[in-house]
Amino acid sequence: MRRIISILLQNEAGALARVAGMFAARGYNIDSLTVAATHDASVSRLTLVTVGDDAVIDQIIKQSRKLIDVIEIVDLTGRDHLESELLMVKIDVEPDALTRFVATMRRHPRAQVLDISAGVRTVEYTGTGAEVNTFLGELGEVAQLLELARSGTAALERGKVVLAVVG
Repeated sequence: MRRIISILLQNEAGALARVAGMFAARGYNIDSLTVAATHDASVSRLTLVTVGDDAVIDQIIKQSRKLIDVIEIVDLTGRDHLESELLMVKIDVEPDALTRFVATMRRHPRAQVLDISAGVRTVEYTGTGAEVNTFLGELGEVAQLLELARSGTAALERGKVVLAVVG
């Protein structure tokens, strides 16, 4: 099962490497990883997507809590949360497929063309990982995908509940 884990950690050199190293040492795969400083410059938020059953995720959380840099950790999957991912993709649309390309873009209001250079279009799309995959599939039916970059998942729990430094 796809799981979204959110971690607050000290914003120090090597903190990300220690978390990633723990995953690698135990054979856990990271499907998506985003990390950036929070509103508190001394704390970073790391959001990762992995696959595992409850026992695997419980083990990941327990092992992560042991790392000196980890302040707090939570599995957002079972909680009411919002998630988003950014996709940028370069495509080549043949002239006879232009109408279908425009129709695809209209079906996805969060998609926009950022650039058209030398006949190559660069498109941006934001949505959940599943929505990004669906959009990519539809785009691939009307255009040749040349290059893409995905940001990884960013996620927050809904409402007033926050993942915060305790103490």
